[in-house]
Amino acid sequence: MGGTMAKANNHGVRAMLGIALGVLAALASMPARAQEHANLAIPGRNMLFLSQYIADDEHLWQKQGLDVKILYIVGIGSMNAVISGSADFSMSSGPSITRANARGQKLVALLTAINQSGQSIVVRKEIADQAHFDPKAPLSVRGKILKGRTFAVGGAGAIPDIVLKVVAKDAGFAPNDVVAAAMQPPEFMAAFAAKKIDGFSNSPPFVEQTLLDGTGVLVSDSRIGEPKEYSPVSAALLLARADYCPAHKDVCTKMVHGLFEATQIIRNDPKTALKAMKAHFGTYSDKVLEAAYQTVKAMTDAKPITTIQDLANSDNMNEAAGFIKASEKLTDYKPLIDNEYVK
Repeated sequence: MGGTMAKANNHGVRAMLGIALGVLAALASMPARAQEHANLAIPGRNMLFLSQYIADDEHLWQKQGLDVKILYIVGIGSMNAVISGSADFSMSSGPSITRANARGQKLVALLTAINQSGQSIVVRKEIADQAHFDPKAPLSVRGKILKGRTFAVGGAGAIPDIVLKVVAKDAGFAPNDVVAAAMQPPEFMAAFAAKKIDGFSNSPPFVEQTLLDGTGVLVSDSRIGEPKEYSPVSAALLLARADYCPAHKDVCTKMVHGLFEATQIIRNDPKTALKAMKAHFGTYSDKVLEAAYQTVKAMTDAKPITTIQDLANSDNMNEAAGFIKASEKLTDYKPLIDNEYVK
């Protein structure tokens, strides 16, 4: 009888195994879920693009069936990649998109992840001390410390360069009264520590690092919208060619939705946001990352749409920095904005 039961059990096991194999074979024969593809160009590695890091790390695009390839192309080269067609999207700045449109390159803003420039200007502390720098003085007075000095910027014509030139102008200087050296982190952080440059115009976490270790002093502070006459202004702005989304509506919907979800994580889920920050900026201390997170959160709006005021201020910055003439400024910013995908 025992042998009979063993045989029955063996038959049952074989039957179940056969069913399992049949199910696996059926699954294998099913077509894989279609994946759409897109390239996203990013102009630098800093925390203004935290929404991109979160969307990628948390698979917010992949869950929608969108495979996004990230391309790191320094400065305005990322936007130029979109113009040339070698990238589908870039995360650039308001001044970049308005300048491009003024020159006939038809680009559209799809989402503004950061509603301030995100660029603060830092000077070495010993320079500030020697100059008896007053951090409570008006920005036009604080900016006088820039004259004749060398400051690192992310790239010529990029928003760190624009902010540096605007603050210099507010202080009464010509753009060439301040030397702007195009450098990327960690290059400019090493140059700052070695005292080979006088300061830099850039974003989190580099600003927070120098403030917390006591080596840097703020000249202008993007956390409070400085320079305030140009606030709000679009940064970490997702853009595409004007003809792209009408032909690729589904891709644009998924791209924007992933970044929109990421901005909500920044605002409401610090644990997940800090996880992404640690993954990409793990050489910085927890204290620096927490301070940088608070900076980014303060500049992340609840609904990351692009407004006419964002782009008008962007154009005004371009003019103040000497990158366009007043006659080149756009008269209508509505054609540059498509907020329909921010849902």
